[in-house]
Amino acid sequence: MITLILLALLLTLIQLLTPALLNSKNLDFLISNREGSVEEASIVGRTRRAGNNILESLPAFLALSLLSIMLDIDNFNLAMFWLGSRVLYYFSYMFGILYLRTILWFVSIICLIMMGISLI
Repeated sequence: MITLILLALLLTLIQLLTPALLNSKNLDFLISNREGSVEEASIVGRTRRAGNNILESLPAFLALSLLSIMLDIDNFNLAMFWLGSRVLYYFSYMFGILYLRTILWFVSIICLIMMGISLI
């Protein structure tokens, strides 16, 4: 389970850094105080929104994973499915695959709910 927690944190880091990497043509803006705005490709905005989205569910995943470890409850498969759905969600969001993205988001939420239920 600890490996999955570390992988989830790595995924979060990658998602937060990717918009800057994709927007490297605006390096002067990125290293400035970012006053004003700059034109960016649509994929940059999608990756930024995907990165913001994982920040909403990561705390729940971390709490449920740590509780699973502390209470010695096997939620490894659910955590693995959560992580896999989040990876696929990220790429489907980045490349604009609408319906798949929504389905994957629901899968990740269902995994969190099932992890919570197993702790009861």
